[in-house]
Formats: sequence, C-alpha cells, structure tokens
Amino acid sequence: MDMNAYLSMFIDESNDHLQALNENLLRLENSPDDLTIVQDIFRSAHTLKGMSATMGFEDLAHLTHEMENVLDLVRNGKLSMDSFIFDTLFKGLDALESMVKDIVGGGTGKLDVTELVGQLKKIVSGEHTAGAEAAASAAPQAQPSGEAVLDQYQYSVLQQSIGTGHRVYRTIVTIRKDCVLKSARAYMVFNVLEQAGEVVKSQPSVQDIEQEKFDNSFTVFLISQWTADDLKKQIAGISEIEAVEVTELDAEALNALSRPSQPSEPERKADKPQAAGPAGQAGQAGQAEKRPPAAGGAVAKTIRVDIERLDVLMNLFSELLIDRVRLEQLASEIRSAELTETVEHMSRISADLQNIVLKLRMVPVETVFNRFPRMVRDLAKSLNKKVDLIITGAETELDRTVIDEIGDPLVHLLRNSVDHGIEPADKRLEAGKPETGTVHLRAFHSGNNVFIEIEDDGGGIRRDKVLATAVKRGIITEEQGKAMTDEEVYMLIFAPGFSTAEQVSDISGRGVGLDVVRSKINSLGGSVTVRSELGKGTVFSIQLPLTLSIISAMLLKLGSEKYAIPLSSIMETTIIKRSQIHNIHGNAMIEFRGAIIPVVSLAELVDSPDYDDKREEECEAIIIRKGDKWAAVLVDDFIGQSDIVLKPLGKYLSGYSVISGATILGDGQVALIIDPNAMIR
Repeated sequence: MDMNAYLSMFIDESNDHLQALNENLLRLENSPDDLTIVQDIFRSAHTLKGMSATMGFEDLAHLTHEMENVLDLVRNGKLSMDSFIFDTLFKGLDALESMVKDIVGGGTGKLDVTELVGQLKKIVSGEHTAGAEAAASAAPQAQPSGEAVLDQYQYSVLQQSIGTGHRVYRTIVTIRKDCVLKSARAYMVFNVLEQAGEVVKSQPSVQDIEQEKFDNSFTVFLISQWTADDLKKQIAGISEIEAVEVTELDAEALNALSRPSQPSEPERKADKPQAAGPAGQAGQAGQAEKRPPAAGGAVAKTIRVDIERLDVLMNLFSELLIDRVRLEQLASEIRSAELTETVEHMSRISADLQNIVLKLRMVPVETVFNRFPRMVRDLAKSLNKKVDLIITGAETELDRTVIDEIGDPLVHLLRNSVDHGIEPADKRLEAGKPETGTVHLRAFHSGNNVFIEIEDDGGGIRRDKVLATAVKRGIITEEQGKAMTDEEVYMLIFAPGFSTAEQVSDISGRGVGLDVVRSKINSLGGSVTVRSELGKGTVFSIQLPLTLSIISAMLLKLGSEKYAIPLSSIMETTIIKRSQIHNIHGNAMIEFRGAIIPVVSLAELVDSPDYDDKREEECEAIIIRKGDKWAAVLVDDFIGQSDIVLKPLGKYLSGYSVISGATILGDGQVALIIDPNAMIR
C-alpha cells in the first residue's frame, strides 16, 4: 500500500491531536484530579500512536507509547500528577511536534528520545522523585539533530532584522580555562555586545552566565550595524578571552540553524470552541471547557480543502467582479430594459457568491490563539512569575491571508506583556495587587474591522523613562517631548531600535522588535495603538481589515486620474472652503465638529499632474479616522461607492507610501488605492 497517499492526512490529523494534547494538558494542570481530562488526553495519545505506527514512524510511535503508559496509570488512579510529570509530558509533546515538523519538511521523523523515554519509564516504575524536578527543568529539550536553540520568536526577530538591512551575528566567546572570575569577563563581553546592538539570544542564559553556570564558552545571537571585524576586535581586546568566533548570518544560514514551529495551515472547521477563562494555577493559561454535542443533535459535516484551491477560486471571482462592474456600466449606457434586468439579476447572484467566497476564506483567530496558552505557561515558569492568560473572542473570524501574518506580531506583544508588563509576585504584593498577574487576549468585530487587544495588569509604561530614552537615541528633541501627549509618548516604543531595557535578557525588552510589529500590521492595512496607566497596566490594540482581497471603497477623481479609498476608514464627506483652512505652526488645520484636525492634500501626496486644490475656493473632502485621530483629505470630485478587487503593485510606485495597491474599474481604467493610515501620523 502506498503510504504517501495518506501522508497529508496523517500530518493534518497529527497536528490536530498535538494541539488537543497541549490544550488538555494545560487544563489538567489546572485541575489535576479531573480524570475526564485524562481520558481525553489518553484517547488523543492512543490515536496518535496508532497512526504513527501505521505510517511507519517508529520513533514517534515509541515515544507516544511511553507517554500513554504514564497516562494509563493516572486514569486508573495508580499515579498522581505532579510538576515533574507535567514537565516531562510537555517535553514529550515538544519532541513529538519536532518529529511531525521534520516529516512535513520531507524528513523521516527520527529523533533521539532515549533520555525522554528513560524519564517516562522512571515515572511508570515509581523511581522519579520530587528532587528530579529541578534536573528535568534544567535538562536540555530534545531537538532534532542539527537544530539550533532559537525558538520561533527569536528566529522571527532575527529573520525580520535581516530583511530590514540589519546585520545578524552568531558570536561564540571562549574564556581561558585558568580565568578566576569567568562571570566578570562575561559581563565585560556583554557590555561590548550591548554597545554594538541588541542581544536576542544567549546560550547558556544570561542568568546562568552571571552565576558562572557554564563551562568556558557561550554563544550569543546579536543584531548590530557593526562589522564582524570590529565586533571581534572589541571582544578580543578583553583580557583572559581565549577565542572569539563571529559569524554573520544570512537568511539561508539562519534557516539552517533553526526551523521555527509554524502553525498548521488554517482549516475550515465547524463548532470551534472558544478558548477563554483564567487559569487556576501559577503560570497557567486558561482554556474553556469543550462542550459535548447535544444529545440527538445533528453532527456538522466538514471537508478539508487545499488552501491553493481557495486562492484560485478567489482570483477567478475577482476577475468576475471586474467584469460585473463593467457590465453594469455598459447596461446603464445602452439602456436596454432586458439587458438591465439580466445584469441586475447577475449582480444579486454574484453578490451572494461573493459573500460565500469570502466566508470560505474566513478562519477563526483561534487557529492562532491556541498556541499562546502553552507559550505563556512556559514563559511565566522560566521567569518565575505567576500569570493567567484569559482568551476571549477566539471564534472571531479573519481572512486567511491576515491570519497567516498576524501570529508573529502577537507573539512579540504577548512576550513583552509577560516579561516587562507583569511584575514579579513579590513586587505585585507590595503594590497591593494579587500575586498572579493577568494578561487578556481578546478579539472582536467592529464594523468592517477586527480588533485584537492584549491587556496586562502590570506596572505600565513610564512616560519619563520613554522620553529620556527617545531623546538619548535622537528620536525626538526635549522640546518635542514636552509638547507630546501621553499616547504620543507611548507610541515612541514602536520607533526602530527603541528599547528601555536596563539589562540584557534572553526575552526581548519592550521596544525590541516592536517596530517590526508596527511595520507588519501596517502592511496588512491595519494599525496598532498603545494605552498605559502607571501602576495599572498596558493595552496594545491592533485594528485589522476583515479581508485583504475585496473591499468596499469610495471612488474619486483628481483631475484626469481616479483613486479609491476604503470605506472602512471614511467617517463622512464634506465641502471645505479655502477660508476655513488655517495655518497653525506650519500645518494646515480646520475646525471640525468642535475639534481641530489636520488638512491633507491628496494631490500633493500623489503628485497630481493636472489638479491643484490650492487654486480652488472650495474642495470636496473626506474625513478619515485612524484610532482616535482624524484628518480631512482634499479631493477633486466623488465618483461613487463600489466593491473593488485589490491588486498589489509590487515594486511599482514604492516611493509613495500612501498608495497600497491598484484596482481595475468597470471601464477598464486603473485606479490607485489610497492607504488612509499613511495619511495620519
């Protein structure tokens, strides 16, 4: 029998079972005496073992079998769960995910799991002790041969830094064996590294190096603008340094070092449960109970569809939409009753078809959210903090193209909230707070947008510290800082290279990578804002469009040229007289509904060849909004509203930040699509 024919099905099913195992283990850690959860875990493990054995992946089946033995004792009341058992099972899941990931990449799924199997056998035989917990947490995680120590987040930061023109180095420093104070020499090395750029990863960790828990060498992954020779020269100049190896990494070399765990392709599924609710123990992430189907209720039927087929369907429908608009225009010109009636009927049918096509591409944000509880659990444990992750609105749907891109920015923001937002337990108690911090991850619809918020009840962002750092790094002047509102100050943490971190950390400080977060969200047609209250906490709010393929837009003219602006950003249209526009500190402003808002000339932004609003006594204007900021955009004339297909321009017109793409109109002309977010600063 040809097993390759079943490989795709095996991978899909394995990812589903691994996700279920992760979620249920987190639930069990909150309620260790709930045997119904143990039964769910056992069934998933048993099914995964059988599938792996059938497909010939022996290492995967062997490890799952040993995990199954532990779970069998627990469900029969012969073994009580403790921290060591949980940690070992989670490491087993990590190893299983690594093997499945290797299979996805065309590998054999083989992995040396001898140490893990040994720990599981000791649990079964009763040989493990509470003292083994420390050893288990200190033991290196099983990884496929040749795979580096970078996790998904660190890999993402380094990869995106390379893409934005920064240099990424792997630096291996060896200290002489006769050195008396290794940690002091390492401290001097890190001082040099901090001057050179941003440390993303240290192996061993910075904490272990400070406590001299390392041999004579350590490895550091660094983002810098220094040359490799300068970096090597500076480190080698420190006394008692035996050797320095500095290697600049390109995208290919970085990929060879670490293949980060990526979520499986989003799939259409029925009756997705909402992930929500606080965890009951320290460092745990909450998950809602999965509701069983009602007795006698109809079972939803689903099929798996290749994502590429949906992309082809969307492209074909996009072309159909362009022809539909063209037919509507021709019908209005010819004025044939029969043709008009037929076109109107076709328009209604194609509108229904459009809704179905868009819904087919909509995926619950749960497909991204469901990997965060485990991440927060591990992160809180490594930082010795107590954190609850509460997820709400996981059933909120987004276009698949947005879902695929939003994962990394959310990882950045969540890790910052846990690391720098939530205070250690002792400081929280001193401040009169519960020792367990809370991070809310919520998603909800609002109009044609989806909002994702990450809120922590930590210490908040210090305005004075942000301003001091921004002035020191030359981002703003002291005079500019004094005139800025709190929100404007907080947004400075998204400036490239901004960081208020006082010491090197394996986990990025607030600011490291946040410029990448904003760039990524802006590229999706969205925006990110931050609110903070000192001592109370911080809220990051991300606004995203429902879909990137077909949007409703206002068509308008600038002389002989046509443009489109998404309706989701337009508050209203109006007429502005030249006499209403005032010059305030060099900026054109008008009073609108009791507020002073800026006036933007679209003709100037796009270098219009045959329209100049300065020659007009009064202009049509569009009032747009980004968050709580407003602006009035001057235009020539309105054409009307229409559904348009967004076509990317690639490298064309890359010098115009306000142009996000183009569309083909019903008369065959091309209209450029304006990005309202780029017009409001």
